[in-house]
Amino acid sequence: MNLKRISINTALPLQPKGRILIVYTGGTFGMTYDAEGVLIPFDFSLILEHLPTLKNFGLELTVVSFETPIDSSNISPAHWQVLGRIIEDHHETHDGFVVLHGTDTMAYTASALSFMLDGLRKPVIFTGAQLPISEPRSDARENLITALEIASAKKNGVPLVPEVCIYFDYELLRGNRSKKVESMQFDAFDSGNYPPLAKAGVKIDYNFSVIRAAMPQTKLKLRSKFDTNIAILKLFPGIGLHTIQAILQTPRIRAVILETYGSGNAPTDTVLISAIRDAVNNGVIVMNISQCPGGMVIQGRYETSKELLRAGVLSGADMTTEAAVTKLMLLLGEYDSHQAKELVVKSLAGELTA
Repeated sequence: MNLKRISINTALPLQPKGRILIVYTGGTFGMTYDAEGVLIPFDFSLILEHLPTLKNFGLELTVVSFETPIDSSNISPAHWQVLGRIIEDHHETHDGFVVLHGTDTMAYTASALSFMLDGLRKPVIFTGAQLPISEPRSDARENLITALEIASAKKNGVPLVPEVCIYFDYELLRGNRSKKVESMQFDAFDSGNYPPLAKAGVKIDYNFSVIRAAMPQTKLKLRSKFDTNIAILKLFPGIGLHTIQAILQTPRIRAVILETYGSGNAPTDTVLISAIRDAVNNGVIVMNISQCPGGMVIQGRYETSKELLRAGVLSGADMTTEAAVTKLMLLLGEYDSHQAKELVVKSLAGELTA
């Protein structure tokens, strides 16, 4: 994939206080209007004209852009691999990273990167916008400015937030705990099972008790092999056996995320349970994730989930669907099914409550 690179030193003539890499993948954030009123990609060499307050940060910024910006609906694991390599290549030379990304699949990409970047020691802050930066009421300016401040924030030389996050509408959320919950308002993201890592008001108030501790001596290791032979089976009243079997018996399927009701409940229909048990016996990983945006799966709490437990379904506890999808893809790409099955129920990057 071809990339464009721009360097902007907002500290001149002084020495920069830090080096931040901005990666622009596409999305609403970086769009502007041409003379005919058509939305076109924003020229990041003009960023200081749109955001003159960036000069107050005194940072050396490197902007890497996908040559052809992509709508986030078209994001794939191939793009996650590119992002992972960019961060790996610049991890030692930069103090932090800001990824500008469309909102529709931002939670998937942030989740994927959290699992890919094993041993991450620096902030990787995803942000974007609901309105283009060229719009007078755009949320892009505040989102980018605060994301840059968080990405460059240190105490005694140690980054304050050394993990993959999403910053949106004055809140910093753990990336692999986040979901997009709003398409028309500015508060696009929520992490129902985990508190915000920080809130931005007059100052940025960090909740250090929920931020992963920095491990300065850890060496970054990039995991980047994905196996996309997984599926999501969302239960609903009246779901037909043919639908269930079509998903569980998909050729080459290796894992199925079962989206259940409440705390992990499913119909006790013997045909359904039998189909799930057959899939598990054939080596398919079946993981139970709740359809609820908050709360967690507790298999065996009710009779309606005991049968799933007996059939060999794994509990996803309080993982999001986005985290479960990307985690399974990566584990199945990097390991055999037995190892993936052991690791998927463990917290690898703070994605579930241990």
